[in-house]
Amino acid sequence: MFHLSQGHLNLLQTCPRKFQHVYLEQLSVPTSFEQQARLNWGDRFHRLMQQRELGLPIHELSGIEPPLSRSMSALFQAAPELFEPNEAQVRQSEHRRTLPLQNYLLTVIYDLLILQPQQAQILDWKTYARPPHSRWLAQHWQTRLYLFVLAETSDYTPEQLSMIYWFVEADPNRTNQPTSLTFTYSSILHQQTKQDLMRLLQQLTAWKQQYPEQDFPQIPASNHLCETCNFAVRCQRENSDRPTFARLDVDTIEEIAL
Repeated sequence: MFHLSQGHLNLLQTCPRKFQHVYLEQLSVPTSFEQQARLNWGDRFHRLMQQRELGLPIHELSGIEPPLSRSMSALFQAAPELFEPNEAQVRQSEHRRTLPLQNYLLTVIYDLLILQPQQAQILDWKTYARPPHSRWLAQHWQTRLYLFVLAETSDYTPEQLSMIYWFVEADPNRTNQPTSLTFTYSSILHQQTKQDLMRLLQQLTAWKQQYPEQDFPQIPASNHLCETCNFAVRCQRENSDRPTFARLDVDTIEEIAL
């Protein structure tokens, strides 16, 4: 079965041809030093949060590099209720769930899943800046797929589910402290997600059947995404004024279970 994560779905919906290059042809682009440093920072933050959740010893926060220590301390202060012991909760860190659908295996990894008798919460730690519009994140396949899979693989009703993003990076001047965005779920949203997901998977199946004799569709040439895409030359959409390599799209980075 072809494994699909939220990163696959976001890229497939954004640009089918880029999906082909990244996931079928296994093409990659260089990562800058700054980009790699950000990825490493996020990985270390997630590992420390998982280690804490599992009750494993971690160094005193004072012994951790200042940005990590500052962000972890700020998160604990901003939402102490998330980290207080509660016998009514079942807490699962870096929890993986899968759901077979249309010969695909949908895979999600929850940074922290909190299960209670009448509700369940998905928590996700974000180590990049909070998006200016919550509507963008509401339509993002991470939000949609994570809630959809939990509803399909548990006894909770959609109305009992929610997903909370915590944007955790804190600066030393305390002008940028952890903030959160909460998305509730419903039966209406669940049915809409299912319809959109089924349609997208049907398209993927059709495109895969025609490949490699026929490439996946391209987005319109007028789309601004081509201007910053690393595959513009390969797609014959090159802009001579554009640098050879552009910013790496974070949606193409696969999630890795810790």
